[in-house]
Amino acid sequence: MRPVMLPALGVRFALFLAALALAGLALPGATAPRPTASPALLALAAAPASELIPSPPETKTVTVFLVRHAEKSKDDPRDPSLTAAGQQRARRLAELLAQEKITHLFSTPLKRTQETLAPLARARDLEVTSIMDVDEQVAALLDLPAGSTAVLAGHSNTVPALVAGLGGTVSATVPGRSGPQLLDDSYDRLFVAILTPPAGAPQPRLRRLLELRYGAP
Repeated sequence: MRPVMLPALGVRFALFLAALALAGLALPGATAPRPTASPALLALAAAPASELIPSPPETKTVTVFLVRHAEKSKDDPRDPSLTAAGQQRARRLAELLAQEKITHLFSTPLKRTQETLAPLARARDLEVTSIMDVDEQVAALLDLPAGSTAVLAGHSNTVPALVAGLGGTVSATVPGRSGPQLLDDSYDRLFVAILTPPAGAPQPRLRRLLELRYGAP
């Protein structure tokens, strides 16, 4: 499944469009209308993702936000910190997800992914679980209980693999030693995977994949 591209839209409105599509009220990939300031839309835009995405009776979705770490500095060639621009992007991520009921945060043990989630972790008083192996990260995401909302900060060479592990495909990648990877200067891509548990199966399946842009291009 390839992501539906929704550039320049907020998370709230994008998830509202996803809810319409899942309900059969919009076509996947259709051009999104500009949001209006109607009271009904504003009420929907203030709701968390778990309330916007319709599910079968007695079934809750799992929502996963996947990002690459923010801009890294050159202070340490092995484990660099974020630049000032990267720190600003990390704060923007926390602001963007302010209305989400985040339950889990995941990163790698490297500083640039941990610092990307630091503002969000502080705002929600959540611990960040550090996992380096991509397969173990995917397993942790697929093992989340229904109703969970997770954010995972990865790397240019792991985000496409993470999306693939959840059943999706990332476009606009370049070949890398371990498989497709994001462009080196691409820091603003935000993927939203909406998972629903299939009947009779232990793991959730990908129901919808969105791609948004956040922060400076």
